[in-house]
Amino acid sequence: MASMAIGVSLSMTRGTGSGGVDGDDRVAMAAPTTLKLNQKNSRSESTSRFLGTKKHRSSGEIRTTVSNWVEEKTSRNLRVGLICGGPSAERGISLNSARSVLDHIQGNGLSVSCYYIDPDLKAFAISSAQLYSNTPADFDFKLESLAQGFSSLSELAEHLFSAVDIVFPVIHGRFGEDGGIQELLESHNIPFVGTGSRECRRAFDKYEASLELKAHGFMAVPNYLVQGTVVDESEIQQWFTANHLDLKVGRVVVKPARAGSSIGVKVAFGVNDSIKKATELILEGIDDRVVVEVFIENAYEFTAIVLDVGSGSDCHPVVLLPSEVQLQFHDTVEPKEDAIFDYRRKYLPTQQVTYYTPPRFPIHVIKSIREEASLLFQKLSLRDFARIDGWYLAPTSNLSSSASETLGGLMSRDIIFTDINLISGMEQNSFLFQQASKVGFSHSNILRTIVHRASSRFPHLTWYNYGSSHLLRSSATQTSRDVQKVFVIFGGDTSERQVSVMSGTNVWMNLQRFVDLKVTPCLLSPSLGNSSGAFLDKTKSDLDNREVWLLPYSVVLRHTAEEILAECVEAIEPDRALFTSRLQKQVMEDLMDGLKDQSWFAGFDITDELPMKFSLKEWIKLAKEAQATVFIAVHGGIGEDGTLQELLEDEGVAYTGPGIVSSRTCVDKVMTSQALSHLSEFGVHTISKVVKRTDDIMYETIPKIWDELITKFQCLTLCVKPARDGCSTGVARLCSCEDLAVYVQALKDCLPRIPPNSFSKTHGMIEMPNPTPEQLIFEPFVETDEIIVSSKAKQQLSWKGRRRWVEITVGVIGKRGSMHSLSPSLTVKESGDILSLEEKFQGGTGINLTPPPPAIMSKEALERCKQGIELIAETLGLEGFSRIDAFVHVETGEVLVIEVNTVPGMTPSTVLIQQALAEQPPLYPPQFFRTLLHLATHRVE
Repeated sequence: MASMAIGVSLSMTRGTGSGGVDGDDRVAMAAPTTLKLNQKNSRSESTSRFLGTKKHRSSGEIRTTVSNWVEEKTSRNLRVGLICGGPSAERGISLNSARSVLDHIQGNGLSVSCYYIDPDLKAFAISSAQLYSNTPADFDFKLESLAQGFSSLSELAEHLFSAVDIVFPVIHGRFGEDGGIQELLESHNIPFVGTGSRECRRAFDKYEASLELKAHGFMAVPNYLVQGTVVDESEIQQWFTANHLDLKVGRVVVKPARAGSSIGVKVAFGVNDSIKKATELILEGIDDRVVVEVFIENAYEFTAIVLDVGSGSDCHPVVLLPSEVQLQFHDTVEPKEDAIFDYRRKYLPTQQVTYYTPPRFPIHVIKSIREEASLLFQKLSLRDFARIDGWYLAPTSNLSSSASETLGGLMSRDIIFTDINLISGMEQNSFLFQQASKVGFSHSNILRTIVHRASSRFPHLTWYNYGSSHLLRSSATQTSRDVQKVFVIFGGDTSERQVSVMSGTNVWMNLQRFVDLKVTPCLLSPSLGNSSGAFLDKTKSDLDNREVWLLPYSVVLRHTAEEILAECVEAIEPDRALFTSRLQKQVMEDLMDGLKDQSWFAGFDITDELPMKFSLKEWIKLAKEAQATVFIAVHGGIGEDGTLQELLEDEGVAYTGPGIVSSRTCVDKVMTSQALSHLSEFGVHTISKVVKRTDDIMYETIPKIWDELITKFQCLTLCVKPARDGCSTGVARLCSCEDLAVYVQALKDCLPRIPPNSFSKTHGMIEMPNPTPEQLIFEPFVETDEIIVSSKAKQQLSWKGRRRWVEITVGVIGKRGSMHSLSPSLTVKESGDILSLEEKFQGGTGINLTPPPPAIMSKEALERCKQGIELIAETLGLEGFSRIDAFVHVETGEVLVIEVNTVPGMTPSTVLIQQALAEQPPLYPPQFFRTLLHLATHRVE
């Protein structure tokens, strides 16, 4: 079957400005605006503003002082070297951060070159496309053939000295925040963003940092340093006693001294457990220095971004609006050992944690946090920006009694700082961007402000700052008639609503770069009954109760659907709005005090808009009146079962993705199999299934059900999944009757997740559907051979290939009847046999090999596989874009279909992006999403 070339004219995507595209061709940014607090608008005026039918207000005169010599210098871009990776376990998050920085600073006077440090500290110059990988393991094993390697770090530094003007290190943890990369750059006189090496070393080591805090009169958490695997038990016992901790069950936090803010952090109980867990961290090689510290009780955790808005050698730190971090627990799932803000809670959207920006603290406490964090930034000689974590202590806190003994007079007795992050995470909705957007900075504006601030320290780079008033300048003027309206909708009811938020945010951020698009992010609120039922179960009253919120910039960046909804409600609640407004005004005045004399600063570029609520019916009519195209990013539920598609079609509103019938078919895994059952002669097969009502299973005898299933399938290992839910939640491998009992009990208890290793076969965390699905599917578990991807192994990529089947995921794109298969990605499971939610959608986790390596699948088999995928798409009537998951035989190219997703994940590191970048020419994210938008407006009738 001939593949269709994606025949979309890229003249419409002029200047998309993604990585790999020349900066001068980048799409123009929005015209600058001045943020005004407490602005009051009528509903019609606010609606007009959201839809872009009013022009933005000018931020006033943009100051420029450009001499002849400056004009000569500014004829070229400032060359930024972006360095990511590193040896720490956070290198995957480093990749996410670097991708985000690239997205938002490339172009408009800056050009970016990308560099990667592998776990062995070997350096490479990499393409910008590689930053869109899910994890470094996607390309670690093939770097030597794909990238320019450097023989040593010194050779890298010599290259950077001549190739870039300034380096932006985005390495989290070891070598990035401990002074390693900074020392290398300093030794070669290379300008860089961030704190110097000596100061990094002091602040990064948690034990040394606590000593620094005490030396400067700040409170510090009482701690004990463990070095080496031989621990003096009597000494640590004395420390427990001195801090009024029970020797057997006293609760403490055990964490590496030099491994970032999340990796290896554990809760321990008593002396023996503390020694055991500290020794484990050392033996695992995470760190040879481990800190044991008092667990803080009856306190409120916060984190604050500090931005230096000084110039040259003058330090002028301003603390943005802090965020409160509140952990949420489910008694039957969350063990008390997990009562910390760990790696998973920090980097995966989950209801296990909730953020509040600003915090729900008294205003005088927030003032103290801002003042003291600013002072700490200065005392430790930090530079440009940092994130400082800490606690607000309630009067009943276990540390409050020691405050008067610790403090040096001026510091608050209810604020304690714990971790200093020299290179804060910079993913799309990270604390940096959440807090910056609250006070008027877009992603691009805050990152460019940081680069400008760093450049001002180096006299030979002053030409850039003097000539860079283009920071917010629009290179093209658009009238309302020229602008196409786009509504990006995400959220909804299903257990994948948090991934939906990630997808919708990513689509919105990429499409808003086009000057001829007005892109409005929209949250589909959960229905009153929180039902995720099928299309046919939806009554008219159910749909009438659905609400959609039009969202302002800062609200979109909340990390869960629930947080977004809560902020929408708070924003229109007078007391909370006034509280936030007062704090915003103070922070912005503090910022302007330092930025007002900077020639390059053109003002804040986010307006203080209010969210707006509509019924679903009203929202669709609004889309019709605006002649908007709806970009659907709602996973599962009414976003993927044909309901939303039918409502939009009834009003003649264009939308992305497949139509009503295809959506209804594909959301039901049984219907999908039935629709494809006749394709075996063409090499497309389906897996046998048994569908059972969940209610029936809960009241039947588990051994009887198990025996019935294994007899029917003639196998001993089964896969269970919801019949009409997404592609990740509730999917588990069952190897015994006991495993089935654990799964059924989790459904009975309505558990939000099944903890790792609850079944007989090792597995990761299993997110469970909410509410409980009406039907479950059982099918034989298809086993594939383990694929080992290692940058240290001699073969680097090894696969025994005994079974000859591998699992792939592949995107299809195009018009109905002529869908084109992108290059498939081979999925590698890191924890068990079922891909976790993180491995599918969260950057920094999970491995995808795009395309499947020739050592595993031949070119001929790959082509036959793609033909089978295109046949599946044609048979199901897919259009626009979708994702097909399947098993593929590596020799014959035969396809065994798992499922079809008509609204696939579109997160920043999703495999669809990687596959689009593998096309010729490559489609970078803005171009890719613009192509999908174009297909929506040219739907086959």
